[in-house]
Amino acid sequence: MTAVRPAFYALRSGGWRDYVTLLHLPYTAWHLSYVAIGAALAPQFHANRLWLALAAFFLALGIAAHALDELNGRPLRTQIPSPILVVLAVGALAGSLAIGVYAAREWGWWLLVFVAIGGVLVPAYNLEWFNGAIHNAPGLGLSWGAFPILTAYFVEAQTIRVDAIGAAAFATVLILAQRTLSTPVREARRNRNTLEGTATFERALRLMTIAVVLLAVGLVAGRLT
Repeated sequence: MTAVRPAFYALRSGGWRDYVTLLHLPYTAWHLSYVAIGAALAPQFHANRLWLALAAFFLALGIAAHALDELNGRPLRTQIPSPILVVLAVGALAGSLAIGVYAAREWGWWLLVFVAIGGVLVPAYNLEWFNGAIHNAPGLGLSWGAFPILTAYFVEAQTIRVDAIGAAAFATVLILAQRTLSTPVREARRNRNTLEGTATFERALRLMTIAVVLLAVGLVAGRLT
């Protein structure tokens, strides 16, 4: 019997496919969309700042956080050697922080507050530091929902206004909805090795991912024209 993949986006294990799987591409796109949404909502919009913010979050979340997550229990069952996962995590997080420091030098030193928070959140959440105090539903919502929006907004505007707070609340709640749907799917695929009962939840997750990405693209396109 063919083994059930640990996630609907996971490729067959081995070689380069493991590195693609490691990126959690649908969810990485979802969270990067929050960066774009935060930037597009800001009263001042600078495309170059958005691209740098996207690069920083891709390194921190798309690579570093997911490498640490895989190092902590192999949930995706990849065959990537642990030393390589460590190198990916450290290198990507360092690159993200370097972009943040550059942005702070160019556009305002208060950005270093966000850089510092992000530098702690990545290992703290994925390695369950502080006895797992933030490795929970609220921690996920605030870390990967609210934080990208507030950071990108601040990069553009150098301030936080009520619209940014509202968008951050929206992102947090939507991440909680994502987690509500993905938890039983993950349980079925990874622990029980079955697809039974997951089809509706996974369809909802895919549609939600597409919806958030389309919203981000539309908002950014509106600021670019």
